[in-house]
Amino acid sequence: MIFIAVKFTVRPEHTDSWLEKTAAFTAATRAEEGNLFFDWSRSVENPDQFVLIEGFRDGDAGAAHVGSDHFKAGLDAMAPLIASTPEIINADIPNEGWGAMGELAPQG
Repeated sequence: MIFIAVKFTVRPEHTDSWLEKTAAFTAATRAEEGNLFFDWSRSVENPDQFVLIEGFRDGDAGAAHVGSDHFKAGLDAMAPLIASTPEIINADIPNEGWGAMGELAPQG
């Protein structure tokens, strides 16, 4: 699985509309055959920062994503909204998706 985490720091005037403005990119990516997950979170410490967690089946699926028209359109749409260059972690890991955490389970 290709695992990707990206931190986006958004210009303050676009923070409240960031998820709306990236919605088409999000929907198109989630519809890709090789996409396993594509989830946005907002930082609790910096309200202008969003973290994107992505998973793709394999390197071919990741390459198809980066080569897609909606990827280019998404980057073009995001460029004027960001305050700095996004930070990324990109790793090829043996997992096939999310697994249960062994150290914690609900009680009761």
